[in-house]
Amino acid sequence: MPSAAERTRTLVQSTCSAVVLIPGAAGHQPGALSPEGRAVGPDGEVFLLFPADAPPVRAATHAQDDELPVVLELTDVAPVSVPHRIRGRAWVSGWLTCVPGVAEPGRMMLRLEVGSATVDDLWGSGEVDAEDFAAAVPDPLHAHETEVLQHLHAAHGDRLRDLDALLGDHAAGLLPRRDVAPLALDRFGLRVRFSAGPHHCFDARFDFPEPVRDISGLRRELHRLFEAARA
Repeated sequence: MPSAAERTRTLVQSTCSAVVLIPGAAGHQPGALSPEGRAVGPDGEVFLLFPADAPPVRAATHAQDDELPVVLELTDVAPVSVPHRIRGRAWVSGWLTCVPGVAEPGRMMLRLEVGSATVDDLWGSGEVDAEDFAAAVPDPLHAHETEVLQHLHAAHGDRLRDLDALLGDHAAGLLPRRDVAPLALDRFGLRVRFSAGPHHCFDARFDFPEPVRDISGLRRELHRLFEAARA
């Protein structure tokens, strides 16, 4: 399974929603605290792009000792419609400073020096220190996950329903049959949610024989998985 550091790094570098939480600050609209862009630097720092008049920029500009303690909160939502759609959250704590002269006029780049992080997702919860976060790499499929899951959901519902044949007789009594949707995808496998309403859900994980490195390898493994379900 992916490590807590890798899962956190994947969320930071994905397109999931993010807000900067500033201790002691209240009354701001969530949109004013959401960066327009974010990236991870070579030393594990997180760069956040904001309008020059955004609350995090003003707070970092006037912070004592030029460092503002903040938490970057990330919320991961499944890209297809499923019950309980939030797949996970991560909280990256650290210190925020301005990086003048990098962004275009009217924007300001902020640098978040990571102190620690916490992730709570489909794999469970975990703590991440700054060194592990800096050394981790995002899942190689994260840039393709949304497109692939939406395609499977829209065009291959029959193949997804066939996957229950791989679960064995012991799962037959647990499986709601009304809806089947792809929930998550990473280099290790595919997670599918079977549901018969919000209170009757069952998740199944289908692991690949070997970790997938790219989209071509993913296509091969999905083909093999669906063929195995129909065999």
